Amino acid sequence: MSTNKQKILIVDDEPDILELIEYNLKKEGYTVFTANNGLEAIQMAKKHTPDRIILDIMMPKLDGIETCRQLRAMPEFKTTFMVFLTARSEEYSEISGFNVGADDYIAKPIKPRALISRINAILRRNSQSENEVENKLEIGDLVIDREAYLVFQRGNKVVLAKKEFELLYLLASKPGKVFTREVILNNIWEDSVVVTNRTIDVHIRKLREKLGDDYVTTVKGVGYKFEI
Repeated sequence: MSTNKQKILIVDDEPDILELIEYNLKKEGYTVFTANNGLEAIQMAKKHTPDRIILDIMMPKLDGIETCRQLRAMPEFKTTFMVFLTARSEEYSEISGFNVGADDYIAKPIKPRALISRINAILRRNSQSENEVENKLEIGDLVIDREAYLVFQRGNKVVLAKKEFELLYLLASKPGKVFTREVILNNIWEDSVVVTNRTIDVHIRKLREKLGDDYVTTVKGVGYKFEI
């Protein structure tokens, strides 16, 4: 059982779903708050400042998309990890979720053990201070050395151009997180450089050519994420 003090807010209009997730998270040692709709979620978030928020999309009074949008507009929740939990599998709803600032997207029906595993991984991944830069990432069969600008795959050196390396490092720094094209452009290319979406696509293609297709996943209409 975890002894962490992380606070998680769960928002869903189905009591059975709330009870199931709350029970399993509390078993792991998390402090859990619940809300039944978007308006109540915003009130609870302001009151308890949770570290993570799990939002259903289809809810009365205020849906998950608009709830996420309003929370992201508040300075205290700009970097809070928000996950959409929903039965809706249409592509447009997923894209809308990422566009308003969601960090992940989990489909119902819920498998409690898989959900707990995902949340634990999220917390481990974000345990570092936002200001702390890790110079070497060891993830899966990759070692990414930021200081030396070197990448090793299963012990073999992989030669990447500077922008390819920076793009890989950005994505790998937060596995599973979807980086929009705008975020990638702002982090990798200087404001004075004119870069199009095509430029990003080309660099992604080159990464896949050198590392294989198993690492960088395309989220259609949104951006890219690193997965093991």
